Amino acid sequence: MVLPLLFEHPWVAVALGYLILCLIMHLTLHTAQVDTPPASPIRLPNDSNELTLNNRTIPLSVNYHFTRKCNYACGFCFHTDTNSYIASFPDAKEALLRLSQAGMKKVNFAGGEPFLYPSMLGKMVDYCKQELRLESVSIVSNGSKITESWIRAHAANLDILAISCDSFDERTNVIIGRGEGTHITQLYRVTEWCREYGVMFKLNSVICKYNFDEDMNEHIARLQPYRWKCFQVLVVPGENDSCVTKRDARGFQISDDEFQLFCKNHAAQTCIVPESNQVMASSYLILDEHLRFLDKSCKKPSASILEVGVQQALDSVFWDMDGFKERGGVYAWNESLVQEQMQNEMDDNVLVDRALANKDDTAEELDREMRKLMQIQGAFDMRSQIMGGAACGAGAGAGEASESSADMEDIGKKAKKD
Repeated sequence: MVLPLLFEHPWVAVALGYLILCLIMHLTLHTAQVDTPPASPIRLPNDSNELTLNNRTIPLSVNYHFTRKCNYACGFCFHTDTNSYIASFPDAKEALLRLSQAGMKKVNFAGGEPFLYPSMLGKMVDYCKQELRLESVSIVSNGSKITESWIRAHAANLDILAISCDSFDERTNVIIGRGEGTHITQLYRVTEWCREYGVMFKLNSVICKYNFDEDMNEHIARLQPYRWKCFQVLVVPGENDSCVTKRDARGFQISDDEFQLFCKNHAAQTCIVPESNQVMASSYLILDEHLRFLDKSCKKPSASILEVGVQQALDSVFWDMDGFKERGGVYAWNESLVQEQMQNEMDDNVLVDRALANKDDTAEELDREMRKLMQIQGAFDMRSQIMGGAACGAGAGAGEASESSADMEDIGKKAKKD
């Protein structure tokens, strides 16, 4: 009897109405503040490296340039520090989570110079490996700000550390804008730290008019990088193509023939991975400091993936997937994959030995062995793929593969005659 009478009281009715109105306003405001939710996570098989699935683009490997700030002034740089913005760590985490849910297996942190923010960088590296469980976490740096203590603290969560070095003559580095004369000393120091703490060391070099005729073989043999990426200097419209932009790379350009000459002079280095302008132009999936995908073809970035989601952002830019595959975008990008590749190469040798030893095999059985061998070579011999498809033409790896094919064909013909 008391409750009904209570609700009939005019002040109680007013109070209840006010509470209901406040609740509605709170829910409305909260809903308006929620960003576009991420799409349902894409579940890829562990061994799948497809770039599309059910008409959706898979951002398998993403380069997150989370800062444009840099302490160097390389004259050909195409990602210059036009602003000092950097996303907050919570926003960066959310973006990385959404990329992972969309199928990202590898992330590469770049800049600018990422080690200008060592704490932020360390937290992102740890998050990607410990919580997102990405297959590969890597960094590209000029190396000048790296410390042994940072590598020691994060080595367990870092697969690859790439250092940029364009010349082993400090005078040339100074002309290019890469440091003030101590770059090579620091490079060797970082290399030793990588070896000590179990991080795969990679080297990046931009080949331009100041170094295309330099002989780097001795230093590459001493450093023994896991991969040595050699880029033909690239001019990007709106970034480094005029006297109006912060950098003007036109004075650094070289011809395709000059780039091929450099590649030919270093073809004996099994770690070399050349990338011409044609291959490199739009084959990298780049997320900028505002969490937008960049589009080099039309110079207009996507909207932030926190605003529109990963798939809509991807759909609004051009990503050259064929170029990504041609330049070897998928490779053994962590230690376990390297071990797997080495095991498969050992299996290749076993197959060859078996084919040569079993003289009683029929021609059909030998043909099956040959086809199996060539499938494995096609899947795992990255160097022959790149040297055959990139600008420097067929390199030593491709030559060895073709010679092996010819040898196996001769064996098959001989078996059929027998």
